[in-house]
Amino acid sequence: MGNNTYPPYFNLTMFVNIGTYRYPTFVLCLLLYALIVLANFLIIVVISQEKTLHEPMYFFIMCLSINSLYGSAGFFFRFLRDLLYDTHLISRSACFTQTYVIYSYASYELTLLGIMAYDRYVAVCQPLHYHNKMTSKLVSKLVTFAWIYPAFSVGTCVYLASRLPLCGNKIPKVFCANWPIVKLSCISTVINNLVGMLVSTTTVFLPLAFVLYTYARIFLICRKRSSEFKAKVIQSCLPHIITFVNYSITVFCDVALSRIDLENLNPFLAVILSLEFVVIPPILNPLVYGLKLPEIRKLILKMLSGPKPDKQTKSHK
Repeated sequence: MGNNTYPPYFNLTMFVNIGTYRYPTFVLCLLLYALIVLANFLIIVVISQEKTLHEPMYFFIMCLSINSLYGSAGFFFRFLRDLLYDTHLISRSACFTQTYVIYSYASYELTLLGIMAYDRYVAVCQPLHYHNKMTSKLVSKLVTFAWIYPAFSVGTCVYLASRLPLCGNKIPKVFCANWPIVKLSCISTVINNLVGMLVSTTTVFLPLAFVLYTYARIFLICRKRSSEFKAKVIQSCLPHIITFVNYSITVFCDVALSRIDLENLNPFLAVILSLEFVVIPPILNPLVYGLKLPEIRKLILKMLSGPKPDKQTKSHK
């Protein structure tokens, strides 16, 4: 096959020409990325340094923040550069690398949310057996699986897409994505579609179904318990529920956008919906857990306020 079937560059066509507004937009997006990095890094530092937070639930929260830093880096580094240029060509290798990073980030997020749902289920429905079940060994195995399986499955999809001869190089998004590349194929994509469906089922729909199942069980338990018990459960589970609902919406938007003709949409709306997938979860997760969980909130406020002056020193002065 000719070299033209394996284009050395892809063209990201969803960037809107904003003229002189590109520089304010660049500064705004840079500040947003800085906020994402700061918020998630703060969560990681607080949980890693505070021994009272060395429990499974907080360890999973720290993993979410690490994943947010990973995914947002894969998107923002290239996106900020593209905001300043008139052309939006990305090399073939860079495009497939970005595709892998962004979609492995998405898969990590869903598998971690599924594990966190199991952790909350055991804590609420089997509290007497929680420490026997959620051992450090089991937590390590769950987190390892949550990282290894998506890495392998997403890597398989990206590899299969990279082997396809293509009849074009235009990707109607602001970042590289697997399905728009597959749609450019000059040959049948049956294998890609089958593998994609299998990966979507195991990394998206199964974790979502499991989360729904665990919270249905938690709801049935709460119906028979006291108001005080219900309040404690809500305080413990609400951040995870908010994160789960938010991420479900962003995944649905990305899947829907990949299946429709984006050129028929308002360009600004298409860009906003595309950005939601890679921007909202990394900024919302640390805010939700930092504000809703009192243990983390107190330690963050303590860290930001700095050390208090010694009482003896103060009285001496």
